[in-house]
Amino acid sequence: MGATAHSVIERSAIRKVSVRLVPFVALMFFVNYLDRTAVSFAEPNGMGRDLALTAAQFGFASGVFFIGYIILEVPSNMALHKFGARRWLARIMVSWGVVALLFTWVQNSEQLYTLRFLLGVAEAGFFPGAILFLSQWVPSRHRTKVLGLFYLAQPLTTVIGAPLAGWFINQHGLLGLEGWRVMFLGVSIPAILLGVVAWFYLIDKPADAKWLTPEERDWLTEELAAENAGKTGADEKSSHGREALKAAFTNSRVWTLALIYFGFIYGLYALAFFLPTIINGFQEQFGTTFSVMDKALITAIPYLPAAIVLFFWSRHATRHGVRTWHIAGPAVVGGISIPVALYMGSPAATVAVITVTACAIFAALPVFWSVPSQFLTGATAAAGIALINTAGNVAGFAAGYVTGWLKDFSGAYYLPLFLVGAFMLMSAALMLWLANRSNGRGADHGRPLAEVR
Repeated sequence: MGATAHSVIERSAIRKVSVRLVPFVALMFFVNYLDRTAVSFAEPNGMGRDLALTAAQFGFASGVFFIGYIILEVPSNMALHKFGARRWLARIMVSWGVVALLFTWVQNSEQLYTLRFLLGVAEAGFFPGAILFLSQWVPSRHRTKVLGLFYLAQPLTTVIGAPLAGWFINQHGLLGLEGWRVMFLGVSIPAILLGVVAWFYLIDKPADAKWLTPEERDWLTEELAAENAGKTGADEKSSHGREALKAAFTNSRVWTLALIYFGFIYGLYALAFFLPTIINGFQEQFGTTFSVMDKALITAIPYLPAAIVLFFWSRHATRHGVRTWHIAGPAVVGGISIPVALYMGSPAATVAVITVTACAIFAALPVFWSVPSQFLTGATAAAGIALINTAGNVAGFAAGYVTGWLKDFSGAYYLPLFLVGAFMLMSAALMLWLANRSNGRGADHGRPLAEVR
């Protein structure tokens, strides 16, 4: 086949995957993240008062979700590798949708803790499963672009989800429910419906995709097979569960990436869970008054620029190759900006600096997730990606609980957000260290990470 024909088939195949699969999986992620963070909208809009929650109790309720997620994350991703993404992702969505629906009738902090834990159990494996699924559909040179498009769902969840949550909360009295209960009802039903659709819509691998031409199917299958040869997990022995787990859990790069991801996710969830509460505090701090919808729209402000930066940062990484500074640079910016936000003299200035932090976090994340599949494949990739994401879920638990506890202890958000900054700077330092060590010589931050060994 000539080079021109080969290029045409490649472009056509990647375009079809990007149009057919990525938006649907991104929509699943949108609903996933909205259900996961819905408590952050409910707490300052009646739930905290009705359930008599302290900041520490709310922080624990936010974070206990991740305990159940952590326990089942790796087993869930191994099950996805065994049973296929179509069945497993659909099962996850229906399960968490049913649990999310039960939040509508929560009556006290103990029930809230229980449902948050069960929500984590139900959602376990969704995010790393989605990353693994999309990584198995495109070669590495297209992966950053595809994961970037997928990751747009996360900041857009707040851009669209915050006003949507505010609209639901304003429907106070619907079906005899408080506004925050109406919100839980409204955001849970889409998960159940999407899960049913996913069962029929998703396809496990390119070879089974009837919407690809035979030439496109052959090209994707052969390209992915050639690329996976020689990676950790490519040998037959590593395709078995125990060997795959051992290969992933003994890989030093996997553990280093897990720590890097911990720092980013600590910052992400500290913002996600407490930004609405911080904005609610503007009323006392600056003597302003905001309606429920005002607060929802202000919460959404940092995430629209973050989505734009994410798109163009991922596009740059795709065109020029993923490099160390694509990940370490945003970590430095985020680590410095987040504590600075608390020293601003107005709501507008505070939100502007928080916007810089959000842009930094979201710029790095899709680029980061293109790295593990550069050296892992098969069941080992499933275990390794799940292990890295487990570190993120540990950070999610810690960010919610520790931020709330330190706020109660110190009386303000200064100390907990300085800690957020420290963890993000840790991620930057580890990324630089990993690149330097893997290159086997002095720092060369312009080298593609695909060369990191």
